[in-house]
Amino acid sequence: MSEKSETEKSSGKKGLMVMILVTVLAISAGAGGAWFFMQGQQESEYEPARPKKIPTAFKELDIFTINLQPEERNQYLQVGLTVKIRDTDVSVEIDKQMPEIRNRILLLLTSKTAADISSLAGKQQLSTEILDEVRKTLDSGMLREEVLDVLFTSFVVQ
Repeated sequence: MSEKSETEKSSGKKGLMVMILVTVLAISAGAGGAWFFMQGQQESEYEPARPKKIPTAFKELDIFTINLQPEERNQYLQVGLTVKIRDTDVSVEIDKQMPEIRNRILLLLTSKTAADISSLAGKQQLSTEILDEVRKTLDSGMLREEVLDVLFTSFVVQ
């Protein structure tokens, strides 16, 4: 019986060791999972600082009054424009380039007919074309990106 007792004791010890090992692993896995979850929560609470957005500004251009390309009769366009820009050095550069900007816009406007610009799509296309002309006058690609949009402040066709 003593051999049987020793075998039972050794298998009992092995079983106890396996149970202890499984328990330790389960506790470790639970603690690791809790730590990982808490790390994820802390990171979302403390988001990295976002870079500040550069505020926008508006640069008003003079009112343009031009003759449109003749269709049935002579018509003219009177349009007020404002350029939406980032509030950076681009405003100073636009002031420096104003004669060229006005020239480019005048040439563009005089190439249009009343039918070209009477629809909403036509006005949007004209706005995009004016935006391109303003950007072309700026030397630096970085400054070109600072010009965001061209807005109509008045628009009269007669």
